[in-house]
Amino acid sequence: IGVVTYTQDDPFINAMTDQLKENLKKMETDHMKIITTVKNGDDNQQDQNEIVEEMIDAGCDVLCVNLVDRTAPSRIIRMAKQEDIPVLFFNREPVREDLMQWEKLYYIGCNAEQSGIMQGEIVADYIKNHPEVDKNQDGKIQYILLEGEAGHQDAISRTDYSVKTLLEQGINLEKLSYQFADWNRGQAENRMSRLIEQYGDEIELVISNNDEMALGAVEAYKNAGYMQSDYPVIFGIDGLDDALEAVRLGTMQGTVYNDRETQARKIALIAVALFRGNDVSVLGLEDERYYMAQYRKVDVNNVDEFLQK
Repeated sequence: IGVVTYTQDDPFINAMTDQLKENLKKMETDHMKIITTVKNGDDNQQDQNEIVEEMIDAGCDVLCVNLVDRTAPSRIIRMAKQEDIPVLFFNREPVREDLMQWEKLYYIGCNAEQSGIMQGEIVADYIKNHPEVDKNQDGKIQYILLEGEAGHQDAISRTDYSVKTLLEQGINLEKLSYQFADWNRGQAENRMSRLIEQYGDEIELVISNNDEMALGAVEAYKNAGYMQSDYPVIFGIDGLDDALEAVRLGTMQGTVYNDRETQARKIALIAVALFRGNDVSVLGLEDERYYMAQYRKVDVNNVDEFLQK
């Protein structure tokens, strides 16, 4: 089984890939050994295409691909189809028309819209229960939004739906800044440090498209010498271990759990079923192609359940 991720620098993808390798190992039998090769595209679609080609040439039976560019899977699909190798795309969803090019293409992930809505709901609940979030008591929450990357489907959905949900919940918002930080903790820390210099105590809320960037915001406040009680409220998405710990400690107020265990288990089950020629329709797929795991809301009240996973 060839697993190709978009980068080696994404802790969520790395945790999910580790889980997948573990699941596949457990599925070995006396008659079937599973060799899993994991490589990454180093954030370059051309490089990723070449890695896939090498894996196909090396005799791989099933491909699991976390696309660099979700709009450009055509070459991978063409190469796989030529050799009759099924492809399980995960976490970065190809356009539907691309997934329909051939019957042995699948997608395993989550609905980004759901994560945006849930993030908006936990932020709204928190603000309603903690009026002190509005530090200057002007009836509006001044916020910063840390976005994943320009043009990325999940970033767009998470951004739009979290803000839309907050407004629908009757929270009055004032946007101070939107910043792209490429899902990356270090970049978010740099962006946030500049924003702290610019806006100081005006920032009352940080909404982040993922936990890595939310943790970068926490670091920026720490480095700027703020006491924890003076931080704005900070919310992420993914449920990374570091973020769960931050929620427990109160440096972050909430996240939305992206269920990597279920997704990794599903990828393993589908991959082995396809190799054996078994019917995959019994595995709970939508439209015979899609498996969407459910997100879950996390705050200080239930974070311990997730830390025990």
